[in-house]
Amino acid sequence: MEYGSGGGGGGGSGGSGGDPDGSDSRRKKRYHRHTAHQIQRLEGMFKECPHPDEKQRLQLSRELALAPRQIKFWFQNRRTQMKAQHERADNCALRVENDKIRCENIAIREALKNVICPSCGGPPIGEDSYFDEQKLRVENAQLKEELDRVSSIAAKYIGRPISQLPPVQPVHISSLDLSMGSFGGQGMGSGPSLDLDLLPGSSSAMPILPFQGTGISDMDKSLMADVAGNALDELLRLLQTNEPLWMKSTTDGRDVLNLESYERIFPRANSHLKNPNVRIEASRDSGVVIMNSLALVDIFMDSNKWMELFPTIVSMARTLEVLSSGMMGGQSGSLQLMYGELQVLSPLVPTREFYFLRYCQQIEQGSWAIVDVSYDFPRDNQFAPQNPSHRLPSGCLIQDMPNGYSKVTWVEHVEIEDKTPTHRLYRDLIHRGLAFGAERWLATLQRMCERFACLMVKGTSTRDLGGVIPSPDGKRSMMKLAQRMVNNFCASISTSNGHRWTTLSGLNEVGVRVTIHKNTDPGQPNGVVLSAATTIWLPVSPQNVFNFFRDERTRPQWDVLSNGNAVQEVAHIANGPHPGNCISVLRAFNTSQNNMLILQESCIDSSGSLVIYCPVDLPAINIAMSGRTLPTYPCCHRVSPSHQMGD
Repeated sequence: MEYGSGGGGGGGSGGSGGDPDGSDSRRKKRYHRHTAHQIQRLEGMFKECPHPDEKQRLQLSRELALAPRQIKFWFQNRRTQMKAQHERADNCALRVENDKIRCENIAIREALKNVICPSCGGPPIGEDSYFDEQKLRVENAQLKEELDRVSSIAAKYIGRPISQLPPVQPVHISSLDLSMGSFGGQGMGSGPSLDLDLLPGSSSAMPILPFQGTGISDMDKSLMADVAGNALDELLRLLQTNEPLWMKSTTDGRDVLNLESYERIFPRANSHLKNPNVRIEASRDSGVVIMNSLALVDIFMDSNKWMELFPTIVSMARTLEVLSSGMMGGQSGSLQLMYGELQVLSPLVPTREFYFLRYCQQIEQGSWAIVDVSYDFPRDNQFAPQNPSHRLPSGCLIQDMPNGYSKVTWVEHVEIEDKTPTHRLYRDLIHRGLAFGAERWLATLQRMCERFACLMVKGTSTRDLGGVIPSPDGKRSMMKLAQRMVNNFCASISTSNGHRWTTLSGLNEVGVRVTIHKNTDPGQPNGVVLSAATTIWLPVSPQNVFNFFRDERTRPQWDVLSNGNAVQEVAHIANGPHPGNCISVLRAFNTSQNNMLILQESCIDSSGSLVIYCPVDLPAINIAMSGRTLPTYPCCHRVSPSHQMGD
């Protein structure tokens, strides 16, 4: 580009009037570049009024020392530029929508090629086939008569109409009479009977998920990758942005999502909020965890390890299919289709089921992001959710800190459809997002990481007054036994499809609920396990309730196993810096059962507290010290904040 080679002469001796080069130089346009102050003032005026009138242009020309024509041309050019930007954005959006429709069209065409008749297994019948409506009505009437006849016969043997029975699951187990009459009828003889063969999900085995082999096409995998990538972008903004997305609650100081700002920044075409029963739960929290980022990422991307890390929250987890492996043998870029079932440790709160995508991405060195998001399958797909829970982009940002610690920022964001009213004792806890919110996830993560650290360190604080824990290996075996006890309790209290709870006595608020299941877990004796639970409200602070149940000095006031005798702590293992997080071996001064001990684990964090215990005899403790599996049948007191509930 040539730049005015003769422009420096002006009217001097550089050239004569007849010099052609001089005349070309005078004919060149002289461009005026506005100052930063002028551009800032013009941009501000453009935001207020893109089409200024002559009076406004004259005022701007005097204020900025520019000609009115310059003001006029600047606004014309700015409007043209803005229009071009809008057209480019619209074109990009249309291209994305066009690509999405094209992908859906291809998927539908591929599906139509494989359509078969569900009755005969042959090709579908033509659209112009004739259906005799009267013939269908006759067949329906005949089937109804047959159903009524079979129902009347079955009712004679069962003793109640078949319509009152729960739907029977295909679980084949032996019959067992567990009617309340077999317990001697002490105060509960009039309660409903528990017929094992009629209780759905009476086996403790995991329910069969609707996933049979590889059933996801390459087109679906491509769409899933796009959904996961967009979810990660949204999660990072939710994690790193404060106002206007997040506001501080005036009551407790927690982060509260501004739904208006969220919907404006992240508009969604297929929003479920049109249903009046659908509500949003959103929460965010952050904290420091005693585990490095690589170890945490490895746990989160393994469904079994993830379930073991959060036994009080995740009642079931399965990796259905690995859609994309990580790059160079790592976890960055890994994408999985997973199934998860989340719980509150009470039979009064139903579990939440999700089919979701989990995507892991390394943001920078020592920084990882993991996002979960529900994927909207077609209704006829095997993964189409039958439950009212929808997981919006949720997850965590993990950043390495010195000394092997990590800073974790967590976001939980779900849509929930309340098909049944929430129990009044848990309504506040759930609707405020504390039952399934980020604070509970992060508090559990911090406590479990402290427990793992104590398990790995040999110098953990251990007091052994009775020779119960003879060595560091014995300490680790005892901690693993206590963890199995906790896991067994969390599995037994679940309200998943495998457990149906029946109220034996009392009202819905204060009643005894029971469930039975066949025990098939490794290391546990085969048989039927009966679990019972109740929920009460106490006008006492959660900390005082926890201390009452944890302290061995007050144990004779409530524990029938001690038979009113004094209880001594003969072994103590710390599970973290909080004195309430520990494992204890207790012994009651009972001359009739000198070999009987009580294994107890207590834990407390901001989301609540647990005191779980089970009786074990001294020979069984010796078996556990050798690393062998020991069957446990735990009892527990669960203390929740807000309404101070104890399960």
